[in-house]
Amino acid sequence: HLLRNAGDEVTVTVQYLREAPSFLKLPLGSPGPSSDHSSGASSPLFDSGLHLNGNSTNTAPSSPSSPIANEPKYEKRWLDTLSVPLSMARISRYKAGTDKSRSNAFEVLALDGVSTGILQFYTAQESADWLRAISTNISDLTLQNMKMANKCCSPSDQVIHMGWVNERLEGTDSSQPYKFKFLALKGSSFYIFSTPPVSTLDWVRAEKIYNLCEVLFKIHKLWLADDCWLQANLYLGIHQDFDLEDQRPYCFSVMVGHGKSHYFNVELGNELAVWEKSFQRAIFLEVQRTGSKTYMCSWQGDVLCFTVDFALGFTCFDSKTKNVLWRFKFSQLKGSSDDGKTRVKLLFQNLDTKQIETKELEFQDLTAVLHCIHSFIAAKVASVDPVFIDSQSIARKYMYSN
Repeated sequence: HLLRNAGDEVTVTVQYLREAPSFLKLPLGSPGPSSDHSSGASSPLFDSGLHLNGNSTNTAPSSPSSPIANEPKYEKRWLDTLSVPLSMARISRYKAGTDKSRSNAFEVLALDGVSTGILQFYTAQESADWLRAISTNISDLTLQNMKMANKCCSPSDQVIHMGWVNERLEGTDSSQPYKFKFLALKGSSFYIFSTPPVSTLDWVRAEKIYNLCEVLFKIHKLWLADDCWLQANLYLGIHQDFDLEDQRPYCFSVMVGHGKSHYFNVELGNELAVWEKSFQRAIFLEVQRTGSKTYMCSWQGDVLCFTVDFALGFTCFDSKTKNVLWRFKFSQLKGSSDDGKTRVKLLFQNLDTKQIETKELEFQDLTAVLHCIHSFIAAKVASVDPVFIDSQSIARKYMYSN
């Protein structure tokens, strides 16, 4: 105010103040010593990041000349404008309520919802470097949290992987097409949370819990760059049976029982590869732990039991008498078809006659049974030839290096 109204010429008198050192050490906004020169004002030097250091041998620029010997010297220090813990944090590159990615910008949100705001960078490379660095830091912290959680869990109930994703909401009328969800693969189950589990009790408060033997992981979108989705779609043989209206590149779905599915998106291509590998590993471990799954079914009025066994293959027996009606190995399954509702036809080759035998069954939840069969066969192949599974991984082959 004084400078604004002083006219064209201003004279400033600089005078040494003995109380200045103690005043400058005060936090921003704290009251200074009882002096007319330091009544409640914050220090300009503190505001600019200059602090006093009592070490006289410091090579930082010294304070203005003073009559006192061994005057404390000034040094430059970092001053935090905002601190966001990265443990269980999440990253978003998309504008709120849209599928449009921000150009050279992203936002970091802490577990408690505190946000960095939109971090804008000068170049796409600089933005990508920071995005990758922060994402790696979050992943490392998540891995530490997993290790701590696994110390309290039995060997059969270990956390295989967990992290943030975006889930596409059903319906097109929603003003927010995607919503943050926290996924976890733990023991025999696949969990979907609205907020991460931070205590043992939180695991029973998941929004959805599915048995890992009855889910099917599927990659839906694979964009190697902004303009080569079409090429990837043509040459990688990805089955295109999904809606391509949204613009998010790294998408996968988890299909569950009764024909339902959850559609997710991740921020980086390597995250897609990690989720694919983690689902494979979690499902294979659960199949090997479980050993077999039995489902009630019926055919022509008879109530039957259908068992998928990791060692024996497929077995069908009478639910009352327990008599085995038929049994086939995994290698004898030559094909299958279903009506998309309740009925499935399994085509087995008889080892003796080499003829194909058709077995028809009806299940209450046909989708869960088909996913279970797929899980057991995939686990059987992986146990015989682990390299085969990795060779079939689209995400690992085409995305991880990108």
